[in-house]
Amino acid sequence: MQKIRNIAIIAHVDHGKTTLVDQLLKQSRIFRENQVVQERFLDSNDLERERGITILAKNISIPYNDTKINLIDTPGHADFGGEVERVLKMADGVLLLVDSFEGPMPQTRFVLEKALHLHLKPIIVINKIDRADNRPAEVLDEIYDLFIDLDADESQLDFPVIYASGRNGWGVKKLSDPKVDLTPLLDTIIEYIPQPIFEDGTTQMQITTLDYSEYVGRIGIGRVFRGILKKNQPLSIIKRSGKISQAAIRQLFIFEGLLRKEVDEVPAGDICAIVGVENIDIGDTIADAENPEPLPIIAIDEPTISMNFTVNTSPLYGKEGKYVTSRHLFERLQKELKSNVALRIEDTGSPDTYKVSGRGILHLSVLIENMRREGYEIAVGAPKVIYKEIDGKKAEPIEILVIDVPNETAGKVIELVSQKKGEMIKMEAKGNLTKLEFHIPSRGLIGLRNKVLTITSGEGIIHHRFYQYEFFKGSIPQRNSGSLIAMHSGQATAYAIDSLQDRGKFFIEPGETVYMGQVVGEYNKDTDIEVHVTREKKLTNMRASGSDKAAKITPAIKFSLEETLEYIKDDELVEVTPLSIRIRKSILDPTERRRFLKKD
Repeated sequence: MQKIRNIAIIAHVDHGKTTLVDQLLKQSRIFRENQVVQERFLDSNDLERERGITILAKNISIPYNDTKINLIDTPGHADFGGEVERVLKMADGVLLLVDSFEGPMPQTRFVLEKALHLHLKPIIVINKIDRADNRPAEVLDEIYDLFIDLDADESQLDFPVIYASGRNGWGVKKLSDPKVDLTPLLDTIIEYIPQPIFEDGTTQMQITTLDYSEYVGRIGIGRVFRGILKKNQPLSIIKRSGKISQAAIRQLFIFEGLLRKEVDEVPAGDICAIVGVENIDIGDTIADAENPEPLPIIAIDEPTISMNFTVNTSPLYGKEGKYVTSRHLFERLQKELKSNVALRIEDTGSPDTYKVSGRGILHLSVLIENMRREGYEIAVGAPKVIYKEIDGKKAEPIEILVIDVPNETAGKVIELVSQKKGEMIKMEAKGNLTKLEFHIPSRGLIGLRNKVLTITSGEGIIHHRFYQYEFFKGSIPQRNSGSLIAMHSGQATAYAIDSLQDRGKFFIEPGETVYMGQVVGEYNKDTDIEVHVTREKKLTNMRASGSDKAAKITPAIKFSLEETLEYIKDDELVEVTPLSIRIRKSILDPTERRRFLKKD
C-alpha cells in the first residue's frame, strides 16, 4: 500500500494560501516537470484570479519521500459553505493558515468550525512572518481562544505550529531555526496527520465534487472509504433519496501532481475521479453491486437570499450577448444546479422568470458574473431574504458581522450598524484598528458595505457569515434616495448632464446610449424623477462671449456587480450583459409605472 496523507487547507481571503501552495509545488519539482509557469496555480478561473478568492475546491497531490500528500483546496468564504462541507469529508487533517498580523478572521472560523466538528487533526501555519508588523505570539493566543470557543477536544488543542513565509518559501518550527525551505511543514504533515485507515470489505466511495467535460460528460470526484474501487467492476449508485441503480466506471483517475493519471484500481483512503456514470450527483455513494451500503448523507447549508432571474427585455436586448432567450436561461441554470449544491431554482409562474436562491449575494453574483462572461444577457431583481416560520412566528437569517475600522471612525460605524438592527457583541483594539463584531439580520447587510467604506474613507474591512435564524427584528430603513430616470432613448449629452448635476449624482458618461426607463443616476431627494439626458443644445445665430463655456462634469459613479445588486430598490432591475451593467425600472413606460403605483 502506498503511504497517503489527505489534508485540506483552510485560510481567510488573502492570507497567502495559494502562494504557499505554489511554493510547495515548486519545491517538490512538480512545476518543473509539468512545465508550469503560471503563478497562483490554484486560482484557476479568471474570476478567482481577479478577485483573489477561491470559489471552487481543487485537488492536487505532492510527492514527498515515499508518501503522496493529497492537498485539497477549500473556499474561504461562507457563501460557498456547500462546497466546504463536502470537501472536508475527503480529508483526515487540516492546515489552518493564519496571517501573522491579522490573526484568525471570521471566514477562517467558519471553515475551521466545520473541520473540528468532523474531528480532523489541525496543523497551524502562521504565515507572512516576514511582515514588518507581525505579532506571532498574540496571534497564537487568538488561535487558542478560537479553538476553545469552538469546543475543540484535548487532542485537537495539542496542535503543532509552523511559522512560514509563503512568498519566500520557508517554514520553521521555532522562529530561531534557520529559514531554508518548507521541509519542516511537509515533515509535520507526515508525522501529525494520520494515514487513512484501509478498511477491507465491500467498496464504498462518496462523490464530493463534480467536474464536467464536453467529451466524457460528468466526472465525479471523491474519496474511497472502503475496499478497492476497480474499473469495469459491477457497482451500484445510491442516490440521496435512497434509490439504488446499477453503474459501471469506464475510466478511473488519481491525482498526481497537477494532473490526473488513469489507473485500473484505487485503494481505500485515496482520492480519485470517476468517468462513465452519467446520472451522478454530489453526496451519492458508489457501492458494491451485490451488497450496496450508503455512506452518511452530506449536510448542505440552506439558502438565505433569493433573486429573480429573468430574460433581458430592455430596448438594447440582444445587442451584446449571444444567449438571450428564456430557453437559454433555463438550460444554463439547470447546468449550474448539477455542480452548485447550495443553489435552489424555483418556477415563479412566469415563463421567463426563475427564482434563484443561494447562500448570499456573493454566491449569486459569482454565478451572474460567470454567465455574462459566457455571453448571456439577463435581468436580475433585488435580493430578498428567505424567511422561515419558527413556533408560528416569522424568523429571519441573522449573520455575524465583523468590521475592522480605523479607531477614529469606530463610533460612526457602530451608529450605522445599529440603525440596521445590528447588536454589538464584541469590540477590541488591534493596533491602530478597532475590531467590531455584531449580530445583524441579513437584510441589514444589503447596501451596508458602501456606507461603511464611505464613513471609513475606504479603510473599513467587512466580513460576515451566517449565524442562525432568529425572530423577525422589525423594519430596517432602506436606501433613502430616489432615482434619476431617463425620459427618452438616445445618446446622453454633456450639455444635458451638466445642466442636471445639481439634481444628483450620475451613473452614465456623456455619449452613452440610454433608453426610456433606465436609471441614470441617484436623485438628491427620496422620490424618483424623470430627466431629459439626451437634450442637445439648440444653436442660435447669436454668439456672445462666454455663452459656450466648457461643461464641467463630475465623473460618473461606477458600481461593481455586487454593489449594483445591493443598491437597487424593489421596483428596479439590474440588466447584465457581457459588456454592460445597467440599472432600470421593472416597468419602463412612465404611464404604466404610474398606473401600477396607483394600484398599489
